[in-house]
Amino acid sequence: MLKVFLAEDEFVVREGIKNKIDWNGNGYEFCGEAGDGELAYSMIEKLKPDILITDIKMPFMDGLTLSRMVKAEFPNTEIILLTGYEDFEYAKEAIKIGVSSYLSKPISAENLLKEIGAVAEKLREKNRELEIRKKYEEDMKERTELIKQGFFKDLVTGERDFPYMLRRAKDLSIDITGLSYNLILFKIWSIKHESGEFSNTVVKVTDEITQIAERAGGIVFDLNLDGKAILIKQDSESEVQFKVTDIISQIKELLLGYPNIRYFGGVGQPVERITDFPRCFRLASRAFAHLYLTTGSDFLVGGEGAIHVKGDDIILSEIDPRHIDRRHIKEFLRRADESEAEFFLEEFFEGMGENALKSTMLRQYVAMDVYFCIADFAENELFLSRSEIDAQIPSAEVLDDEKKTYAYLVDVLKKAIALRNKNSQGSYRDVVNETISYINDNYSDEELSLNKVAAHVNFSPNHLSAVFRQQTGHTFIKYLTDLRLEKAKELLLSTSKRSNEIGAMVGYKDPHYFSYLFKKTQGVTTTQYRGRTRAEDDE
Repeated sequence: MLKVFLAEDEFVVREGIKNKIDWNGNGYEFCGEAGDGELAYSMIEKLKPDILITDIKMPFMDGLTLSRMVKAEFPNTEIILLTGYEDFEYAKEAIKIGVSSYLSKPISAENLLKEIGAVAEKLREKNRELEIRKKYEEDMKERTELIKQGFFKDLVTGERDFPYMLRRAKDLSIDITGLSYNLILFKIWSIKHESGEFSNTVVKVTDEITQIAERAGGIVFDLNLDGKAILIKQDSESEVQFKVTDIISQIKELLLGYPNIRYFGGVGQPVERITDFPRCFRLASRAFAHLYLTTGSDFLVGGEGAIHVKGDDIILSEIDPRHIDRRHIKEFLRRADESEAEFFLEEFFEGMGENALKSTMLRQYVAMDVYFCIADFAENELFLSRSEIDAQIPSAEVLDDEKKTYAYLVDVLKKAIALRNKNSQGSYRDVVNETISYINDNYSDEELSLNKVAAHVNFSPNHLSAVFRQQTGHTFIKYLTDLRLEKAKELLLSTSKRSNEIGAMVGYKDPHYFSYLFKKTQGVTTTQYRGRTRAEDDE
């Protein structure tokens, strides 16, 4: 029910308008009244009416000033201006302010109600358009997240200049301006679902962590699959550090209630400029690489030297060659992304001591051990033959210096992960085919969503989104939207059904949203499409 507020200094006129109209019977709530503009504005701030009826001439504050202030603070409020003055300047000013209607007094209750009805319809249409745009933006959220991932990549590589990053941030409605920045890289997973299949609890907890970060002013980005990056910006280094500590503390407290969830986070060091962010990312990534070198759950703070556990000031135990066994390498091969190889190796060798690569014997030993570990992983977990492994993973030859050793290890780790991903694509193909089949069978269901399909195929939504995009080249929502609109176009040409009926048949119960989406994606209305295509067929 739309709320109406009346500002009129003449008591008799005010009482007449208030009492001669059956507000509730006509679908309105008469929410308040005032005898002057100043008092009216204070009440409007609290009541937030949808429609304001105001006289031009009032004591303390006139109706034009009141209208100007209301439009500035509540732009969606529609205003009907009443006046006993036939002055063109008043009318011109009212139009400039954005007043909906300019009526001469006296006016009958019937005519005023008719004018209110016209304004109400305009308001309902505007609200409908806002709801439609909001739904469209929500539907396109998956695409927006992809764009955000690209923005984050530009942010951490430092390949774009500051003006470009500001423009991109503005396009995404992200405020990245600050005087100090830091970063948390974070991942959670269920101990019972190590392979990445669907876990309702992980999805629920991930959403709660995102809310914690955003409430604290953090900007959250999706990383590969179920990983998150939280960018924190404040006006000083101390404020940034406080926010980092606060967010981590809240996440740890939340996860105390989920003993079957393992988590790991890497924290960078504060930087003053957004163009220095790659350094912050590198340090956070080094800390995050310990995910593959430990079996515990924790947040580690990255540094140029030793790594410390945040808040406890405990130096992570040095890792000597006995601790660097194949379990760490296999954990990395199972879970990591190619981009993490260099950070993993930095921490891998950091734990062995700064002179580890200087020893030719130890260098050769580590290189051979990594190679055999990769070969074993490829044979027993990827089910590749020895000849296939030899053809794709180069063996460790004599590595006569540190740089060559490091480059070799980065190369073989990346190639092993690429093999894993390629192998996964084959196993994922069945999942994607099942997803497509489910979409084709259920596209007319208005409630069909990424979450619903993910639950059907037993994957997390983020994981399914990434796999689906990798296999098909499309986001889930684009595939679904394209399918629905193609079906709609077929029905427009093969039946005489009305547009709203066709919309409901392809999964859009709201006819306004269907019309909006069709016009936005096809460039013409449903009527234009039907008429134009049939006309082309007749030629």
